[in-house]
Amino acid sequence: MTRNHILIFPQAIFGILLFASLAFGQDRSPYTKDADCIRFATFNVALNRRSAGELHNELKDGSSVAAAKIAAIIQTVRPDVLLINELDYDRGKSLAALESMYLAKAQHRQQPIEYEFRYHAAVNTGVDSKKDINGDGQQGGPQDAFGFGSFPGQYGMAVLSRHPIATGDVRTFQKFLWKDMPAALLPTTPGTDELWYSPDVMEVFRLSSKSHWDIPIKTDSGTIHLLASHPTPPVFDKEEDRNGKRNHDEIRIWSDYVSGKGDYLYDDNGTRGGLADGSLFVIAGDLNADPHDGDSTDGAIDQLLRNAKIQSQPVPSSGGGTYYANAEGQINKTHKGDPGHDTSNFNDKTVGNMRIDYVLPSAGLTVTRSGVFWPAPGEAGNELANVSDHRLVWIDIKK
Repeated sequence: MTRNHILIFPQAIFGILLFASLAFGQDRSPYTKDADCIRFATFNVALNRRSAGELHNELKDGSSVAAAKIAAIIQTVRPDVLLINELDYDRGKSLAALESMYLAKAQHRQQPIEYEFRYHAAVNTGVDSKKDINGDGQQGGPQDAFGFGSFPGQYGMAVLSRHPIATGDVRTFQKFLWKDMPAALLPTTPGTDELWYSPDVMEVFRLSSKSHWDIPIKTDSGTIHLLASHPTPPVFDKEEDRNGKRNHDEIRIWSDYVSGKGDYLYDDNGTRGGLADGSLFVIAGDLNADPHDGDSTDGAIDQLLRNAKIQSQPVPSSGGGTYYANAEGQINKTHKGDPGHDTSNFNDKTVGNMRIDYVLPSAGLTVTRSGVFWPAPGEAGNELANVSDHRLVWIDIKK
């Protein structure tokens, strides 16, 4: 065999292999998005810090190991519309740093990603109610805020979008009072019919522990409303189940809002009513409720999963969810839900892994693909996933 033959033969083989790969779709990444689709995602990034200003100080020079991993995950999945939970709100400084110092720069061999549009606003966490909400005889602590937090904006939310946001039409329900929800699941003192919260607390108690946002996203196929929230976890309480019942009713807001039952709702501008009939929407967020396991109250998440206006199938899944539930065992072995649907990785002795993060489209939308970014060992990106105790969840909607 001549030297020329030696050079030509590998090139020919490479061409054949490349053709076969393209022909059979083997070059397609698990996160490849079709050109005629819009990808919606939610990601609890766990970028909450103990004091105001701490997060920005961590992010501002581009040296945060955690933020680099978070950005790499986002750059891998490349959502078009992304809800971020647990990003401290500081009037946009930390969000700007995350975008400019991390997302806009290549991380872990991924390509930069930029978002032209964003929505970031105040939330209830850490905002002092000036009441003794938790009933310990004192005021001003984290549990006496409208949403649990050590400072205003802790555990905040943000939305990034490659499609225009109709900012003037955004509706927020940060200040809606729990007592104004008809047949609200208000906690009572165990063994009695008396409300657990005092009357003066109920006069100011806001239902949303962070906020509820209706953000209209303008697409080529029309407006899709991103309904974003982050209800309180249904734990850290006692027999009165005050957090579990609040979680239930925070989820109920969106169920009523999209089902023609939201006439009682008023937004922060005083406008009443729910979403117009026939509107397209996607409900997204860390909803802190699993359909099968955990401490949710009265099937809280079923209010959405069994709602005729909302698609609950297909369920986003991952190989990592199944792998880690089996490998970590303990309380995971008692769970009833499919571990492939898990979106969180919690203490295996007390909570275990659960499905609590959701991207749920309206019945009028066509879902082509979905997934949870949770690679099993040996799969690309496995070393990134543990940057948060939650996993990014995404769906593709056909335009």
